[in-house]
Amino acid sequence: MGPSLTNLLKDSESLKTGMRGEVLLPGEEGYDMARSIFNAMIDHRPALIARCADATDVALAVKYAHAHQLTVSVLGGGHGVSGLAVCDGGLMIDLSRMKETTVDPDRQIARAQGGATWGDFDHATQPFGLATTGGLVRSTGIAGLTLSGGYGFLMRKHGLSCDNLLSAEVVTADGRSLTASADQNPDLLWGLRGGGGNFGIVTSMEFRLHPVGTVYGGLVVFPIDQAKNLIRYYDDFVAVAPDELGPLLVLGTLPDGTKAVILLVCYAGSASDGARCLEPLLNKCGTPLMNQLAEMPYEAVQSIVENFNPRGKRNYWKSTYLSGVTEEAADVMLQRFLAAPSPFSHVVLYTLGGAMAHIGEQSTAVENRSAHHVMLLVGMWDASDDDDKNKAWVRQLFTAMKPHSCDGVYGNFDYDSGLERVGLPRGAATFERLQALKDKYDPTNFFRLNQNIRPSQT
Repeated sequence: MGPSLTNLLKDSESLKTGMRGEVLLPGEEGYDMARSIFNAMIDHRPALIARCADATDVALAVKYAHAHQLTVSVLGGGHGVSGLAVCDGGLMIDLSRMKETTVDPDRQIARAQGGATWGDFDHATQPFGLATTGGLVRSTGIAGLTLSGGYGFLMRKHGLSCDNLLSAEVVTADGRSLTASADQNPDLLWGLRGGGGNFGIVTSMEFRLHPVGTVYGGLVVFPIDQAKNLIRYYDDFVAVAPDELGPLLVLGTLPDGTKAVILLVCYAGSASDGARCLEPLLNKCGTPLMNQLAEMPYEAVQSIVENFNPRGKRNYWKSTYLSGVTEEAADVMLQRFLAAPSPFSHVVLYTLGGAMAHIGEQSTAVENRSAHHVMLLVGMWDASDDDDKNKAWVRQLFTAMKPHSCDGVYGNFDYDSGLERVGLPRGAATFERLQALKDKYDPTNFFRLNQNIRPSQT
């Protein structure tokens, strides 16, 4: 049994006194804003919110939650579609004020606190012409994205976010602060590279950086009647494209209501090489409605997706891996997209391969490195009255694509990737290794609002 609300609120003064940050209770100024996240479907109400200023605050909050038998959730950027960052009736540990990012340009390394977003990170590294693989939406938290793998424009050239993670500071379930690196607790570092938030709260992360300044990128928009042929040709084209090319293909709706096929491109190289690389694809696909490809700062291409994924919409997502896109699969994608009940909903092919596929399956806890694409199904709408039909559309498309899909799920792209999906499909060796880490670092499953791996004794 948990504590009574009266005792909990009374004892919260001890947490307030000990922390450098602040503690918010229901009804207090700032509480509702603090629990509001990207996905408007999430309306959870924590009993307390600990807005931490540093790792010491995080450790105090963890110990307080233990003492009061509270469920804990961890908020970084608040972009996770599943909404597991915000608990109901427990303690939300909010890292969003912990954003400091420092860069060592000579060693090409950056260290960022656990509440930093990719916008914060890129803002710090780009003046030095450096970057690492990060999320395509700047408000995405670095920690949540990295712990589940970390897809982004640079992954074919420089690997996933987690492949570039050099070390992390972690507060474990017993309130200890540990370093996870190649030299200290290397088993924990392996688990953080794809194992999600199962082993502790990451209060800072150190990343390897790469020279990335200007890139060749932007949008190319084609009429929807070219979609089927374009999808098939795109699948063949990217299979042999250079690693510098980080492309996405989107079936979406333009602001004027026109349904279209959208290519979103980031070529991590010179503009001349990028234009030469893309010429066969663009020539094959006919006359575009719009071509905005140009040389631009990396930060500029990082901002484009935000136009398709604004904060405050209701969201339900699912994802699946594809080894390729057959003509039948392309037809399913197109016909189901055309039946979407909301103009904000869209279907995305994130193209994988390149450097991320060259890393062994057992080197990290990330699965399906050999897949050709991950397909993201984004249900997005405004009114709660429309929840059922929009969620049904996503589920029906997901089911229709199963015959064309590989096993597995990318947790960052899946609304149902929490407790409902315990034991996500993984290789047996990877899962056993993750479970052994859970037994070692969190044997009581204290951290369970995540893509959960249960300890062996629960």
